[in-house]
Amino acid sequence: MKIWVKRAPMLVCAVATSSVVALSACGASSSSDDAAGAVNEFAAAMERQDAGGAAKFTTAPGQAGEALTQTLQGMNAEHVDMTVEKPVEYSDGTASFSLKTTYRWAKNRTFETTSSGTARHLSTGWKITWEPSVIYPGLPYGGQLREIRTDATPSPTVRSRSGKTFMYLQPVNEIILDPTRTKDVDRSARALARTLAPIAPLITNQVIAEKLAETPGKPITAVTLRDPDMQVLQSDPNAVPGVVVRKAGMLVMADRRLASPLESGLTNYWQAIRDATAGWQVQMVGPGIKPRKLAGEQGPPGPSVNTTVDQNLQLTLGDAAVEVGQPATIMALDAMSGAILGMAQNSYAIDRGTNVDSVYPVGSTLNPVLTEVDRTANANQESTDAVLDRLGLGVQFTVPGASAPTADQPGVTTVDFRPGDLKASMMNMGALGVALARSSVGQMTSVAPFVIKGVPTNVVGGALGELDAATTAPVIKAMTETAKTGDASDLTRAPGLKALVGTNGPQGPGWFLGMQDGKVIVIYCEGDKSGTAALQVAQKYFRIR
Repeated sequence: MKIWVKRAPMLVCAVATSSVVALSACGASSSSDDAAGAVNEFAAAMERQDAGGAAKFTTAPGQAGEALTQTLQGMNAEHVDMTVEKPVEYSDGTASFSLKTTYRWAKNRTFETTSSGTARHLSTGWKITWEPSVIYPGLPYGGQLREIRTDATPSPTVRSRSGKTFMYLQPVNEIILDPTRTKDVDRSARALARTLAPIAPLITNQVIAEKLAETPGKPITAVTLRDPDMQVLQSDPNAVPGVVVRKAGMLVMADRRLASPLESGLTNYWQAIRDATAGWQVQMVGPGIKPRKLAGEQGPPGPSVNTTVDQNLQLTLGDAAVEVGQPATIMALDAMSGAILGMAQNSYAIDRGTNVDSVYPVGSTLNPVLTEVDRTANANQESTDAVLDRLGLGVQFTVPGASAPTADQPGVTTVDFRPGDLKASMMNMGALGVALARSSVGQMTSVAPFVIKGVPTNVVGGALGELDAATTAPVIKAMTETAKTGDASDLTRAPGLKALVGTNGPQGPGWFLGMQDGKVIVIYCEGDKSGTAALQVAQKYFRIR
């Protein structure tokens, strides 16, 4: 980091009177043998953001070091510029001076202050008489300056398809266990689990121990609770050694019955809006005083996030996903527009890390599709990859509000035409279903899935485009037969269903791709007899929708 250094002239010549030596501009010195030299050394250390180095030039290095550290850390500036002004040395061994300090941050944010102080000549040389006001006029003992982020109010909300609030910012309590603050970590973990049991019985001693083992020696968040949850607890978590309760704000579901893999992506998008509209503020804080604003700016609040999620359908999907005791994820899309209406998964799928972006083997599920893709490509003398792309299978979708790229998937994954080893994401399968549904009513173009209204999906690795009825019609016919007499024929309460069902062998994974009642349903399961599990989830969906 470049350090910006400005020093006031320190003079080796002076204009003397009987009581005052006014330092003139006829020369400069970096020595601390005179008052100006000591003050300039202090200023140079502050520009390096070296609190300890600056404190050495004060009469109380311990107190000064602590106060300077708190302010430098609280301000967290990219650059600190400090200029010494009007240094005057008196014949009684004292001196006075002023300091002009400028804190600088990104986006051309600056805060400038002028403070004053005195210095004394001691046996160890000239030292600044330590007072907090050297940092800022009126700063009390124990006080500091700090630069904080501010967010406009009201905060944006995430709205469902109908315009109702789907997610909103709410105060929460992070229950944190710090192993360095307790003499007996195991005992604290057991006590915390007992304390949380009335409201969070799944946060067991074993769960807490596993979290601690993942980050040895570091604090872990055992659980995050809303304020009403805290009132259910029969004892105070703060009473457990090593446990602190930290207040925070979190985007949460308005309906506590709901949970969705979309929550992460929507939160990321919402946070991006908050970040773009965030303001800043410099405050003076101290013991017993209300934080005082010294500078800052705050823009207007950002817009709410309007999604295509159907809250009632989301609840149905959640109930369907828990039908089986193995990883299961279900997604519903509008069959004409590609709008994602909801997505849910059970705890097994959450533990497995199943998401909409990862690609998984499709096995026999897409055999009818691949047969027609191969035939169409040969008939039209084009590549099979191009046909797959137009159907939504050969591309990768980054869906704002749904896609959440992970560290182990840094690049683009697309689908190549390898019938024996074809892989696809849930988003690919959803796009295929929508393309087939649109084709069935004469809309011969494919579209990208999306979940935030007015925000387009990024498509890479290929191009969507015109559909060929010679390709889609035989596939739709095969889907109709599968629902009538094939593997999906046992499903009830699904009039007009068209479906593809298949697995990648006895251990899965298993897929279900269905078109019914203006919706496309994609189900992905893993584990033993995963194809049967996918059908069980589908049946639960059709029974309770």
